[in-house]
Amino acid sequence: MRSAFPPLDLHAHIDVTAPASQLRGLQGVIFAATRSLAESHAAAQRQDDHIIWGAGSHPGIASSHRSFDADAFRTLIAKTPYVGEAGLDGAAKVPMDTQLQTLRSILGVLADEPRILSLHSYRATDQVLDELSSRPVPGAVLHWWLGSAAATRRAVDLGCYFSVNAAMFRHSAMLRHVPVDRLLAETDHPYGDRTGPEPRQPGNVLPVEHALARLHGLEPEDMRRKLCRNLGQLLRATGSARLVSRRIRSYLIAS
Repeated sequence: MRSAFPPLDLHAHIDVTAPASQLRGLQGVIFAATRSLAESHAAAQRQDDHIIWGAGSHPGIASSHRSFDADAFRTLIAKTPYVGEAGLDGAAKVPMDTQLQTLRSILGVLADEPRILSLHSYRATDQVLDELSSRPVPGAVLHWWLGSAAATRRAVDLGCYFSVNAAMFRHSAMLRHVPVDRLLAETDHPYGDRTGPEPRQPGNVLPVEHALARLHGLEPEDMRRKLCRNLGQLLRATGSARLVSRRIRSYLIAS
């Protein structure tokens, strides 16, 4: 699909040690989630024009909690508009109390310095919404959301956005409860695009865009424009547009 707008991938995993030359062939604007503050620090040293590296602490990784420090996290987000990934995981071996402590620290920092926040909520959808209800922050994006219809409506009421990958269309009934102006696309590479068409790589959200367009009765180009517009809304809501390149801002203004 030829388009005046780039594909936007709101959640992908990329090796922070990958050579820049290897990443230049990736298409679109990619938000790259990190799993620990050590990984986030390494990502912060990179200067990849079309990749926005996040600062994150994955809820399912015990070492990411042991090394988490709120002051270090605050320093890391000074130069990025993106926090990811963070959240809760009800299937992880990490005690939920430990996960809650880290998430609450992250939300506390973001209450003062909002960012786009990519939230993991596997088997913990209600708990994540409870935390957002207690500690509201602008910019919350529910990544690979699998909540019930009632939980989805609650998330919408809380102001959440939803980043959708190809694997989620097995649950497309839930997606009907998400307004089109709260949608974003993601690959969650290499996890959420395992069953998608080639090429399976960060940035290839074309299958998601087409599926969302069919769901909402839109042309794919119109869907992509809306996704760009939604990202622009998030950047304005969090006051973090200044942290993306002028080129990316130009796409969002045009949408």
